[in-house]
Amino acid sequence: RRRCSSRGYKPVVAMSVNRLLHKQQAVSSRNVSSNSSSSKPPDTSLFVPVSLKTDPAVHGTVGAELTQPLDKNELLKILNRFYKKKEMQKLAADHGLDARLFHQAFISFRKYVLEMTSLPADLHIILSDICCGAGHIDDVYPYFMRHAKQIFPMLDCMDDLRKISDLRVPADWYPEARAIQRKVIFHAGPTNSGKTYHAIQRYLAAKSGVYCGPLKLLAHEIFEKSNNAGVPCDLVTGEERTFVDSEGRAAGHVACTIEMCSVNTPYEVAVIDEIQMIRDPSRGWAWTRALLGLCAEEIHVCGEPAAIDFIRELMYSTGEEVEVHTYQRLTPFSILDHAVESLDNLRPGDCIVCFSKNDIYSISRQIEARGLECAVIYGSLPPGTKLSQAKKFNNPDDPCKILVATDAIGMGLNLSIKRIIFNSLVKPNINEKGEKQMETISTSQALQIAGRAGRFSSKFKEGEVTTMHRDDLPVLKEILSHTVDPIETAGLHPTAEQIEMFAYHLPDATLSNLLDIFVSLSQVDGLYFVCNIDDFKFLADMIQHIPLNLRSRYVFCTAPINKKQPFVCTSFLKFARQFSRDEPLTFDWVCRHVSWPLAPPKNIKDLVHLEAVHDVLDLYLWLSYRFMDMFPDTAFVRQIQRELDDIIQQGVRNITRLIRATDPNITDPLQTQSNRRSQTGSNIGAASSSVLTKTRGQRGQRASGGVMDSSLASRLVRDGLLTPDLLQQLQKEWSKDQKQENASQNAFDAQHHNNNHGKRKKKKK
Repeated sequence: RRRCSSRGYKPVVAMSVNRLLHKQQAVSSRNVSSNSSSSKPPDTSLFVPVSLKTDPAVHGTVGAELTQPLDKNELLKILNRFYKKKEMQKLAADHGLDARLFHQAFISFRKYVLEMTSLPADLHIILSDICCGAGHIDDVYPYFMRHAKQIFPMLDCMDDLRKISDLRVPADWYPEARAIQRKVIFHAGPTNSGKTYHAIQRYLAAKSGVYCGPLKLLAHEIFEKSNNAGVPCDLVTGEERTFVDSEGRAAGHVACTIEMCSVNTPYEVAVIDEIQMIRDPSRGWAWTRALLGLCAEEIHVCGEPAAIDFIRELMYSTGEEVEVHTYQRLTPFSILDHAVESLDNLRPGDCIVCFSKNDIYSISRQIEARGLECAVIYGSLPPGTKLSQAKKFNNPDDPCKILVATDAIGMGLNLSIKRIIFNSLVKPNINEKGEKQMETISTSQALQIAGRAGRFSSKFKEGEVTTMHRDDLPVLKEILSHTVDPIETAGLHPTAEQIEMFAYHLPDATLSNLLDIFVSLSQVDGLYFVCNIDDFKFLADMIQHIPLNLRSRYVFCTAPINKKQPFVCTSFLKFARQFSRDEPLTFDWVCRHVSWPLAPPKNIKDLVHLEAVHDVLDLYLWLSYRFMDMFPDTAFVRQIQRELDDIIQQGVRNITRLIRATDPNITDPLQTQSNRRSQTGSNIGAASSSVLTKTRGQRGQRASGGVMDSSLASRLVRDGLLTPDLLQQLQKEWSKDQKQENASQNAFDAQHHNNNHGKRKKKKK
């Protein structure tokens, strides 16, 4: 492999004999698996036949003039006999037509022959000869194959397609990185062990550097830390470019999200954070690209010890050694012997971890009903809101001492947590087939979250971990007792250039179909896998009907949007349609689309919509850096996005009120009194005896399977919105009001009776 470039880099020092032998063995073993995979037949179910555009005038009537008109009935018999011949099927299979394609090609060929008013002269003559007994039925085969290759153009270029989709040596995709001898340092350790801190210290001391993080929040944190330390640093994320130089000149250091790192810019030091995400089914390709492609003299990778052996093996393919530094946790955490069981048992510094937004809403509502303030953090909140909630929770002078969060806290936020409480151990995951299923969290996920308990720089020097429910605790202990599964593969993703080359050979295929065929034909060795492309295909199918050139279509489909949000998907479609008309998406156009200005949320539905609008503005900013002329008003859009972030923060601060306004089952008791007093009074009376016998501890536990009382009172007590004491007090007030109302009703009835009696007397007179 070539190790020098025209830019004057020094040749690589020869590797030791042992390393060379090890590398040769690794390469030879991978070649064995690669050769076996190269014989893998393509998935022909992905081959979509192309509709032929035929012009009868082109062929004319030459064939009929030289021979005679063809009898359609005779032709049908000949074609059906051809189809049934095993020899023809075998011959076609040798040329790439398996049983499925052979059948599809034959149906198309038969329709073509029988319905065309004028056939090509050579085909017409052959068919005429067969009808007259002067030709053999096998003579149809070349014309059948000619037709098959017209409707399945991939058959003629299968070798080229296989070469384009050959992903066996991704290290060779980055010649500039291969031209220098890089030093790879692995900082391995658990959460809160200081591994990233040591890597960042080297980054700050370097003349130039790039930090690659998994989240915008982490990139922002390093951006601020670097500039505060007097090291000028730029920020690059999918939606944002911030240059510290007033004239826009690039600084020597840059903090970016990992997808945005440059593999062409030379640096002295590069830091790749959370390297274990190289095996992520959707985003792993970004870590692979950074690790193999960054042009830096030193590559510092930070992550779990489970990735050490794999990164070593991966670096054998580039001829680079890995130096490993290991770290231990700075603050210990212990697994408690008892579950929390009730929200009454919460303490300052507690963080309840949920894996669904509905659980977040429910638990935060119950906590605030107990007179406690809580902060809320989940994935779809804007970064500014997450930081605001984290700051509120971390502030020792703020009355907010409880945090309710999803596993979004696993990385990216510095939080002063004393105790992590798992509300559940089951979360939705996407399997290898792209299907959503509920699974118990892995040891790696559990450690990532549990490791947030106790922090070296906070007042909680020791952390604690437990569960909300008693029966989950032994399961958690079992999960945390295991070692993390070693990483075995790294993700890859087809590039825009590879897809363009595919499209050159298959110009009539849709982008989604191109991706499917690419993945079907792709060859990877044992170290790699092709990342899940379902989100990409979802967007490609959504805008397939919109006229766009392939490169623009590809870029649109790589946009990071939440496909579960209908408003975001609709906006994506409108953006693409406006773009295809070559009409710039102006600030006024965006404001009309999102109905700006927006009012503060009145319920949870409003809050979710505001989060979706924030995502739409993110999408605009993301596209603006790819198509600057078509998305010109980034400054105005960023301004209203900041205002929207403030509105969302206000909504999250009042999240309990929004939940009450959303859920009809959580109606304010006093409101219920005025609206349906008599009905509510009877419900309370019927439920009070069973409700008041419940202990406070039982309110925090899950239902054990019995039939729950569906009355309003029992629901309020069960959800923690009412205590038994408050219920008794309200019951007394409602009973008193009911008596007054009954007395008033009796007086009214008596008056009404007297009036009617007086009228009857007058009528008699």
